[in-house]
Amino acid sequence: MRCYRCWSTALELHVHYDGIHRVDAGSARPVQAIEEHQEAIVQCMDCMHDQPHLLFRDGKLVADDDRWERLVMGTPWVASCTITVPADDVEVCSGPEAGEALSFASLGDTGTLEFFSHVRFHSHADDRIVVHLLVELYARSPEEASAVLEDAARGPLVITSLAEESRPPAVSSGGAH
Repeated sequence: MRCYRCWSTALELHVHYDGIHRVDAGSARPVQAIEEHQEAIVQCMDCMHDQPHLLFRDGKLVADDDRWERLVMGTPWVASCTITVPADDVEVCSGPEAGEALSFASLGDTGTLEFFSHVRFHSHADDRIVVHLLVELYARSPEEASAVLEDAARGPLVITSLAEESRPPAVSSGGAH
């Protein structure tokens, strides 16, 4: 298990648990789970990036087969693109939360968890918003990068440029490059 971005093996697991349990009146102990929700995020301690290719299942980290090879074996690609979304899908388009809200409206969970997206600007057109983004993603080829963007886009996508970048240098387990 390693970071897909800097290749460090210094990973940390953040587990968030929320549960509702019935309590036995005599022992004051939980006896029945009514509702439970667990969310886990893996983060690299060297570069501080989340690791969407790793999942926490059955008490251990496992690779997400849909993402593992693309993120670990691929290289970073930067796309300049526009995505047109219904205005009703954008929570806010001004202020400090605007970038994240516009990215989420444009690319959904993938855009906020897996891509590094930067909203350059946006424009309003009737009941739609055209979001101009720079998106960094990992893929093994330009075709795969385009396909991953197309799958994530929540509206019509226009890729104006797509360029491969070099992978950041590997980080040793001691944190030095």
